[in-house]
Amino acid sequence: MTDENADIETIGSRVAYENRWMRVREDVIRRRDGSEGIYGVVEKPDFVVIVPVEGDGRLHLVQQFRYPVRARHWEFPQGSWEAAPEVDPLEVARGELQEETGLIAGEMSYAGRLFQGYGYSTQGYHVFLASSLSHGQASRELEEQDLVARTFAVAEVERMIRDGEIMDATTVAALGLLRLKGLL
Repeated sequence: MTDENADIETIGSRVAYENRWMRVREDVIRRRDGSEGIYGVVEKPDFVVIVPVEGDGRLHLVQQFRYPVRARHWEFPQGSWEAAPEVDPLEVARGELQEETGLIAGEMSYAGRLFQGYGYSTQGYHVFLASSLSHGQASRELEEQDLVARTFAVAEVERMIRDGEIMDATTVAALGLLRLKGLL
């Protein structure tokens, strides 16, 4: 991975850990000044975050237990298809929305792509606004069996962010991006 314009050159790489959801790579690097070091990189496929909005402006959130932080948190529906990373993000967004909430979007607007944490990971995510919603049956995966779905007014979601009730950075960024683009 040599790029003559890069500030950091990769001179060696090894896989330190790998499972079906991620790979952790350790790279030996050379900085612009010639000094060497090690950089750890988490490789994960992109995911989608969906902001479902009802005709009256209420937003759908889901809450589930997040094992790494040992707590339940509210967030927008989100997910990836690790086994099929080549699938169009729009198809993944439609699938994840229906799977987690039972909602089917008549319209999906693409807002953009952001990175989850580009200081340590390759993973990005695609933000979609789902509208013209119809209600169907959720088909949650085993890991989502504790998931709860509920609607909130936009002002309530903003209050929950301000008060630290919503702590998911993806949810906060998606809402901010949609607000800045005038889509919500």
